[in-house]
Amino acid sequence: MNDVTSTPPGNTDSALTDFGETRLDAMQRRSFQYFLQQTSSLNGLVADKSQRGSDASIAAVGFSLACYPVGIARGWISRADAVDRTLTVLRFFRNSPHDATPDATGYKGFYYHFLDMTTGRRAGRCELSTVDSGFLLAGMLTAASYFDQDDEQEQEIRNLAELLYQRVDWQWACNGGATLTHGWKPESGFLPYRWQGYDEALLLYVLGLGSPTHPLPAESYTAWASTYQWKAVDGYEYLYGGPLFLHQFSHCWLDLRGIQDAFARGKGIDYFENSRRATYAQRAYAIRNPLEFVGYGANFWGLTASDGPGWTTRRIDGIDRTFFDYIARGAPYGPDDGTIAPWAVAASLPFAPEIVLPAIRHLQDAYPQASGEHCFRCSINPTYSIESDTSLHWCSEYHFGINLGPVVVMCENFRSGLPWRLMRACPHIKTGLRRAGFTNGWL
Repeated sequence: MNDVTSTPPGNTDSALTDFGETRLDAMQRRSFQYFLQQTSSLNGLVADKSQRGSDASIAAVGFSLACYPVGIARGWISRADAVDRTLTVLRFFRNSPHDATPDATGYKGFYYHFLDMTTGRRAGRCELSTVDSGFLLAGMLTAASYFDQDDEQEQEIRNLAELLYQRVDWQWACNGGATLTHGWKPESGFLPYRWQGYDEALLLYVLGLGSPTHPLPAESYTAWASTYQWKAVDGYEYLYGGPLFLHQFSHCWLDLRGIQDAFARGKGIDYFENSRRATYAQRAYAIRNPLEFVGYGANFWGLTASDGPGWTTRRIDGIDRTFFDYIARGAPYGPDDGTIAPWAVAASLPFAPEIVLPAIRHLQDAYPQASGEHCFRCSINPTYSIESDTSLHWCSEYHFGINLGPVVVMCENFRSGLPWRLMRACPHIKTGLRRAGFTNGWL
């Protein structure tokens, strides 16, 4: 199973024809509209979710910055409007409080996971998040790559993105160890967790390795990769990660087709193929459906970090079922409570369109309540019926920015490759990949 073509692509053209270019465009456009409607005009911050009073998510801000170039290319936003939005948020991060005080916006170049939508300061007692700062910075670098005109505003975008990227102290975030920590709090210092095992931190390490000011040492990537787990799951051998988002988020920005680090070379694959296998393994798990959840099958799959019915236990058809709230669900080792995330299926589009497009069609047609104002809501669970009307099943009320951003970006990577092209042109990304040991292909 170690060759890159072990999972043969289906007839992508036929799958797209059956799905419909118009339907695909509508799904992507409605996802994009979240960032038009859930963004503060005062500071450019983006609400974590559509719930009234939601705090801002810095990762959602990063996705918004990556989505604006897509919106311009598709005619959903003018270049002038996108420039204004981009400058507003970059100026905010340049000017916002950046120190060790408990109510600042960030420190050492990193930012708090959640910020107050109005003041832009730390929300509650959340952590200074390394990985969410990575998504934010990747969005900034996307903007710097796209807005390449010589006028004063677009030059300012490039200058601000570069300034904010260069002030990140990646070495500080290692806290004396070889790998990056998850984050830091002013009240208690560094969190006790480090990034280990294959996960969404691939982008984070590439950004850290590419820094011209405070770069990670090359051995930090080697230390992180040493914790990988290669597994055989439902007939597929791949670098394991249970939730789908682990195989998607870094790929929103990094074009990993045909380039390999030492680990990938040793397995005879690339990370794109790895994500393809992970996508197929999720589908195979749903077809097998070992826990006998309602709906699971060839066109109903997609376990990832998502909203859920709540922390409760119900007896359903003689089985005690435990349900969860927001948690990272995964296949095949769980947790799994019958909740799937339609957006996570859509975000796998570049990897396996021949199975993704039929699944999206089924989800849209069979579960229309899962689609709201902004394309897919976070998640649905047909096993968990509504007590007041057992003919209805649970569906999340909310749209999340970090769900819809990947839908916009990965749809565009499938349709035109624009986000990948923008980041391939970023010198810091090239440097980071090379220092991580990636070779071949477009590098």
